[in-house]
Amino acid sequence: MADDRDEKSGVSGNPNNKSSMYNRSITLTSSEFAKRSYLYNSSLSPLERSGSIKKLYNSSISSFVSAVSSGNSIKGKVKQLCSVFESSKKKPPLAEPPPPQSQLLLLKPAKSLGCSDSKVSSCCENSGIRLQGTEDRVVVYFTSLRGIRRTFEDCCAVRMIIRGFRVIVDERDISMDSAYRKELQGVLGEKNVNLPQVFIRGKYIGGADVIKQLHEVGELAKMLKGLPVRAPGYVCEGCGDVRFIPCSECSGSRKIYDEDEDQLKRCLECNENGLIRCPACCS
Repeated sequence: MADDRDEKSGVSGNPNNKSSMYNRSITLTSSEFAKRSYLYNSSLSPLERSGSIKKLYNSSISSFVSAVSSGNSIKGKVKQLCSVFESSKKKPPLAEPPPPQSQLLLLKPAKSLGCSDSKVSSCCENSGIRLQGTEDRVVVYFTSLRGIRRTFEDCCAVRMIIRGFRVIVDERDISMDSAYRKELQGVLGEKNVNLPQVFIRGKYIGGADVIKQLHEVGELAKMLKGLPVRAPGYVCEGCGDVRFIPCSECSGSRKIYDEDEDQLKRCLECNENGLIRCPACCS
């Protein structure tokens, strides 16, 4: 029985046989190997097999050539598209529509608003509002508080424009002394007053918009001509151009001691903040 199994399996029972169990790759018989057609196809000759390889090679070459040609065609299409876009970029831009007339009126200077230089100066000079005692100076009512951004920026702009002419300016900060607010309300005859407000030689000129327009047309320089001029870069050593210093009587406490009545009293020399005008630059 063992011999029959050995014969069926193709393994010899002789221990000296080279086809032993240690070399199982050659234990298959030729008949069994022939039955397995997927290992060896006897129907094809060597020449036919080489021809099939050539066909495979030719087909791969033809597919590669077709892929290259299709790539070249795609490149050509891409170049055409690029040329179309470049030609569209080189076209002159379309003319922008003109802005509406309302914007043109806002952008026009004072000359183009229907009033010449002489008319602007005559309107300012013929104003009936005057500030007594200031015929030899420029007075600017402003605020140094930044509560309202637009008001603060207008005040800074007007002060810088006038300081550019190096004239001596009497700057009256209503946030440092409420008496200046009451004074301005009494002069203009209005309770609600916009800031800043400018007086030149005692004549009322106007606010920030008027000063900017006069400066653009060159009329402001004519109105400031002849006024006292200070040295360039001058800064008051007493107040640092703040125009106020602490009161020397009460040292800013707003109270003084009355020896006769033996009690504290309100200082009459300073304002509600315990400040007085700088005697060096505001005398």
